[in-house]
Amino acid sequence: MEQTPYELFGGEPTVRALCARFYELMDTLPEAHAVRAVHPPSLANAEAKLYDYLTGWLGGPPLYTDKYGHPRLRMRHFVAPIGRAEIEGWLLCFGQAWGEVIAPSPLADAIMAKVEALAWHMGNQPAV
Repeated sequence: MEQTPYELFGGEPTVRALCARFYELMDTLPEAHAVRAVHPPSLANAEAKLYDYLTGWLGGPPLYTDKYGHPRLRMRHFVAPIGRAEIEGWLLCFGQAWGEVIAPSPLADAIMAKVEALAWHMGNQPAV
């Protein structure tokens, strides 16, 4: 039986570390100011939801869909203005966290490419 990316990358501890590092970077990198500004003061809820989402998206337990139903990511994020600065800041933080937590591999590169495409798809402001 073939292992999922979730299993290959290390499961729960790895995904938790990735999410924690991502939001730590969002809270500290000046280049992430625009994306940080569209989040509430506490990032705890966002971190928990990203963990749930990524766990299922990477082939682990479907935590997000069990709790919230279909992700409908673009619709759920439409309440926040997401333009070029927000996307670039998000990708900077996620890419750095990904590179620190996930070992380099062709699979890691392929998944990061999908993450980048999804991030750009989330844009809802003109000229994205």
